[in-house]
Amino acid sequence: MNTCPVAFASNLSPPHRWRLRHQQLPFQTAATSGRLSPHWGTFFKEPSGRPSDGRLIIDLIAEHFGLPYLNAFLDSVGASFRCGASFRHGANFAVEGATIRPLRDYPTAKIISLYSLEMQLLQFSQFKVFTQYVYNESEGKFHSKRNFPRPGDFTKALFTLDIGSLDLSLSLVSMPIEEVRAPIPKILSLLSIAVEELYYQGAREFLIHNIGPMGCLPLAIKNVLLPRIFDQIGCVKTLNDIIQEFNRELKFRVTELRQELPYALLTYVDIYSAKYRLTSDAHKQGFIDPFRICCGHFIGETYVGCGVTRNINGTEVTGSPCGNPSIHVYWDGAHYTEAANRWVFSHIINGSLSDPQLPVSCL
Repeated sequence: MNTCPVAFASNLSPPHRWRLRHQQLPFQTAATSGRLSPHWGTFFKEPSGRPSDGRLIIDLIAEHFGLPYLNAFLDSVGASFRCGASFRHGANFAVEGATIRPLRDYPTAKIISLYSLEMQLLQFSQFKVFTQYVYNESEGKFHSKRNFPRPGDFTKALFTLDIGSLDLSLSLVSMPIEEVRAPIPKILSLLSIAVEELYYQGAREFLIHNIGPMGCLPLAIKNVLLPRIFDQIGCVKTLNDIIQEFNRELKFRVTELRQELPYALLTYVDIYSAKYRLTSDAHKQGFIDPFRICCGHFIGETYVGCGVTRNINGTEVTGSPCGNPSIHVYWDGAHYTEAANRWVFSHIINGSLSDPQLPVSCL
């Protein structure tokens, strides 16, 4: 007997899940399908909008269930509906630089997405209403019903939330270190409200990722404004201590939500531990120096981003990709390579870093 606490979609074989994703992808190049991305990558062989040379963890989750990769929500909107886009198996609401807090909380921020979590939730609501509308209309009048989830599929979806790191990043650059912790309760309160809203719209299963070790990101190591106290592997301990405090509070909030939402399955995933272990054991796992990035350059304290050309002391320097991303942990200064994503996924798939400890295949 299958002891997994959730059901697969009723009439699909092999076992099949429909899933939605609300995930932050800071510095992603496009809010839609990524056709404008300058990165061709080694897996997709064409611009994919992913801040990596290949697949992300959400892609690997989809593959694990035998699903196609998710299309971006904006591919479903009006005249921009992309030929071939299908949402029968899920939708991706991730947007470059998304935050949990609304934009009005960051009036001085220069690099920030227009799509906070608040906006992503609004888009989900619109998507759900439109799906019902499509099913109420005759076949062929609008988009094919085959390209959209059935109305009943929403309660069978797996909602993945991976967001919050940019909220902390913006606090770190705008506040003294002693004040950085102050916004954490509000950030987590808004995340809890988002989960509750999804629940009341029918969501029942959630994967909630904590925040990875931002103090190990090459860009943070070079540019963080905090006192740079390094740990034994070369990460900024000052920053990672704040991240771990955030993650402890997040785990507590998830525990509270379990009491408030009795029919929900909320799985907290410790992405931090997996990514920190990868960074600390990089050489043992077949990677080179984990702080050497594949795409982009550090010239002194100046960062030339992936695909970006800058004039450095009268010389134009382009952040071109390396020849072999598979031996690098970091794609650019803030994101992981596909090889690193595969390694992290292989260490969270069995549920050993989750609470409760359920394998991904049982969600």
